Amino acid sequence: MTSITVYLARHLQVMLATLGQLVRDPMSNMMTIAVMGIALALPAGLHVMLQNVQQVTAQWDGAAQISLFLKQSVTDKQADQLARLIEQRQDVKSVTRITRSEALEEFREHSGFGDALKALEGNPFPPVIVVFPTEQSDNLLTVQTMLGNFRDKPEVELAQLDMQWLKRLYAIMDFGRRGIWVLAVLLSISVLLVVGNTIRLAIQNRREEIEVIKLIGGTDAFIRRPFLYTGFWYGLSGGLLSWILVTLSIWLLSGPVNELATLYDSNYSLTSLSGMQSLTLLCLSVSLGLVGSWIAVSRHLQAIEPQ
Repeated sequence: MTSITVYLARHLQVMLATLGQLVRDPMSNMMTIAVMGIALALPAGLHVMLQNVQQVTAQWDGAAQISLFLKQSVTDKQADQLARLIEQRQDVKSVTRITRSEALEEFREHSGFGDALKALEGNPFPPVIVVFPTEQSDNLLTVQTMLGNFRDKPEVELAQLDMQWLKRLYAIMDFGRRGIWVLAVLLSISVLLVVGNTIRLAIQNRREEIEVIKLIGGTDAFIRRPFLYTGFWYGLSGGLLSWILVTLSIWLLSGPVNELATLYDSNYSLTSLSGMQSLTLLCLSVSLGLVGSWIAVSRHLQAIEPQ
């Protein structure tokens, strides 16, 4: 056997040995794994929910429209010319023009204040042009640029984007996204502390064994190896538990969400963690386990010297 084969065999032996130690004492180890799983599942679950909200809002972007309220001095002929000019733009799908008389009639039918209009001497409503962007241009940034162009038109008194509520929602989601990152960092630090404390207790319980190993010439790397693999198994187990918790939560919520979507004539359904996101969650959890173990071993191993 070559030296590399022996090296890998020893690592495999230690990996399986540490796994066996965790299995033989499931109760105390499960507490550590549960804390890690819940701590990682919380930001991961919030990220998935925010991801689903973003998918819904992506569908709502198609409802964007720009309403151009023209000045009272603009005639119907001028309004028609402006509507045809706007319709020739490549970023405009269609244009709907509402005349003064049509606006007055619509207000009379739907407002419930039809009788009050009889007291007015004239028609107070301006002509309106409703602009619908194309699917390629139907996003918040492009529509805002179009809105600025329309406001510069001399015939336009007021240009209103009927997506202001969606802008507020995007701002809330941006705040939530940053909040999730802050929460993830704080919970990651807590996972490091939990793993480090668990490994510290394991080192103290094996203090006499470590002293004997040092007496017979055992290196720090040899002593550190089983504790690092213990952190690896903690991280892997915690990551798997967090993935199970997130997937189970999405499954429990999918039924009510599907019923709600059906009421709105939609086929929307919740999505869970993708394959890449699941792999990232597991890698992050394993990394936290290894880093926490490394910090604890490096700090406490130097304090143990054979008497």
